[in-house]
Amino acid sequence: MGTFKIEGGAPLKGEIKPQGAKNEALQVLCTVLLTPQKVTITNIPDIIDVNKLISLLRSLGVKVEKLAHGEYSFQADEVNLSYLESEAFKTEGAALRGSIMIVGPLLARFGKGYIPKPGGDKIGRRRLDTHFEGFINLGAKFRYNEEDHFYGVEAERLKGAYMLLDEASVTGTANIVMAAVLAEGKTTIYNAACEPYLQQLCNMLNRMGAKITGVGSNLLEIEGVESLGGCDHRILPDMIEIGSWIGLAAMTQSEITIKDVSWDNLGVIPSTFRKLGITLERRGDDIYIPAHTDGYEIQSYIDGSILTIADAPWPGFTPDLLSIVLVVATQARGSVLIHQKMFESRLFFVDRLIDMGAQIILCDPHRANVIGLGFKSKLKGILMSSPDIRAGISLLIAALSAKGVSTIQNSDQIDRGYERIDERLIAIGAKITRID
Repeated sequence: MGTFKIEGGAPLKGEIKPQGAKNEALQVLCTVLLTPQKVTITNIPDIIDVNKLISLLRSLGVKVEKLAHGEYSFQADEVNLSYLESEAFKTEGAALRGSIMIVGPLLARFGKGYIPKPGGDKIGRRRLDTHFEGFINLGAKFRYNEEDHFYGVEAERLKGAYMLLDEASVTGTANIVMAAVLAEGKTTIYNAACEPYLQQLCNMLNRMGAKITGVGSNLLEIEGVESLGGCDHRILPDMIEIGSWIGLAAMTQSEITIKDVSWDNLGVIPSTFRKLGITLERRGDDIYIPAHTDGYEIQSYIDGSILTIADAPWPGFTPDLLSIVLVVATQARGSVLIHQKMFESRLFFVDRLIDMGAQIILCDPHRANVIGLGFKSKLKGILMSSPDIRAGISLLIAALSAKGVSTIQNSDQIDRGYERIDERLIAIGAKITRID
């Protein structure tokens, strides 16, 4: 278990470039199982969760070649299906929640897909019903071994179908799309997720020979094809990391430029931070954040009522950035209600912030009222532990803005989602020591 020791209060300055998007990488890496031809993917983030998925693909017999930093080629021309029924797979597959997305491609191409109950962050219930109901709609037979927590779907040939998803699940939509591209006939998916990373997946599949229309909307239509070929694909920059660096700049009152952000794919993220009073300037495809030496003030609604920031499916505000917004609000002037609708355990890190001196009322598992300190009273460094990736980066930002020294245990959680985070932040002036 790793540990970060952080000396807070150091001014930061300079440029930082976001890594490739973790959530996109976990989707598009699974597409390599749909074709025996070579697929090359660039801008892959070098983080624990993505590397676990690459390792799982290797174990399945996929030929993996690292071409350069963040650039790999994959060829799944000799997939070892017997590995799916091994004890090693039960262990390896359960170690990563993103492993669920190998099921759709395996089912489509080989007629069967198995997965142990996948792990991941403890942020509340994240059910898999949408995935498997989609496969059943396509004609697959579902089975579940309760004793081993092992899921399986099988079908001789999937057949296209109309389906209305009960939730706009991103990974569920991705999994069903990857299954449907090789199904016989037409598949219509209504209430599909439509975030940029899902659009990237669909556009990549179309370059491989799939026939997907409606990309970018919540109504996808897929004409099944007999086979798919290889392609080249580049992953977008990580919007969650971009939002994290916006929050970091504001909390540490630092002048920072975030490079190559793919601004047009950020949706409401910039405007949401502006509601907290943070100044953002678009410079080409970069985001420039000046040093907020006079602080920042939370906007209120037109009628003067308190601002509420809530998560929602795309194009709403991503739940992965609500913890960042909450931390940023602790030093704003004014108050804001944070409403985490999609997960019931993601706000349980606020007790650490309260211990640091933040004024937060946790109303219930989904809502927290933050009363900003306006930098009149700085947070203080404490000993704490990272419960999950997004809470971990939020606590790291709080520690960098705090007075004194903070220690964050279980920093491996942060490493699961952020590439060489200590080195990259040290390069712009942060005082972080990694203790392994």
